[in-house]
Amino acid sequence: MDNIDKILKDTIQKAATERGNITVLIAGRSGVGKSTLINSVFQQKIAETGQGRPVTQNTREITKEGVPITIFDTRGLEMSQFKETLTELEKLIREKASHKDSNQHIHVAWLCIHEDGRRVETAEIDLHNMLAGHMPVITVITKAKSDGGFKNEVQRLLPESRNVVRVKAIREVMDDGHVIEPMGLESLVEVTSEVIPEGKRRALAASQRANLKYKKVQAHTIVVGASTAAGAAGASPIPFSDAAILIPIQVGMIAGITSVFGLELSKGTLSTIVTSSIGVGGATFIGRTVAVNIMKCFPGIGTLAGGAISAATAIAITVALGEAYIAVLYEIFSEDLDALPTAAEIGEKLKEKLRK
Repeated sequence: MDNIDKILKDTIQKAATERGNITVLIAGRSGVGKSTLINSVFQQKIAETGQGRPVTQNTREITKEGVPITIFDTRGLEMSQFKETLTELEKLIREKASHKDSNQHIHVAWLCIHEDGRRVETAEIDLHNMLAGHMPVITVITKAKSDGGFKNEVQRLLPESRNVVRVKAIREVMDDGHVIEPMGLESLVEVTSEVIPEGKRRALAASQRANLKYKKVQAHTIVVGASTAAGAAGASPIPFSDAAILIPIQVGMIAGITSVFGLELSKGTLSTIVTSSIGVGGATFIGRTVAVNIMKCFPGIGTLAGGAISAATAIAITVALGEAYIAVLYEIFSEDLDALPTAAEIGEKLKEKLRK
């Protein structure tokens, strides 16, 4: 029992460390739709439910326990004290940039300009130029309905923006009954991923809810890394009944996938999901092999003896387990982006997927 407790504890800590934290600065005039955008893109309606604290007179830091993102929300750009606001904000950015911990840096800025206004204010240009001197800036045209050439005008006036994305954050029903569906949120996540440090992409995947495919892509990278490590372990060779190296690799892979899908990382959750892969018993080759690889860790299940596992087999087992788990989570969240599945529910679906 002590052995599996240590494996679970270590893999959870490793997954959380590798995921890290991403910080996004969101700037724009009052009424531009920043809170709506934040709630539409990120988990758990963080602008409403997260903890906020003022860090300057006009900038608020928003965090939420269990969501690996920090948001700096700037307000009051249209105020007469704009220059003072800009100076305070730049001071904050410099302080964050000097921190030794990269999780404390501000990794990207979203400058929000609403399409209804059809103009870019001087204050917005000044803010854009200041931000671009410190970090990648993506200009987000909010409340998008009809471009009419406005995006091109924004690109011309704000040339340092890494990208300009037109976004409609929520569904809107017009007076004539015409419905305008949300748009641009998936693209915003993708272009943000392109400009942030690679090591922050798992945190982005975990904290956002707008682009399920992006979570899947990041989860695939975890499977690739785990299968490579498993192949190296299998080439040792290692006695299959011992599996001292493969077990942490595969449990770590499950922890990493759990993390990027934004689910709770706890020993209870991870233990339930891991034991579900054992539950398929001898039904299939994959079921038997996963059971052999993990079974010794759990008291009362028993042990199985075997020969040395080959590198090819180790890779096949790891990929099959990882891809089955990704498929289960993708199906759950495809039905409901805000789903809160229990570990037992996920475990049952994983068991069924492995049987197939």
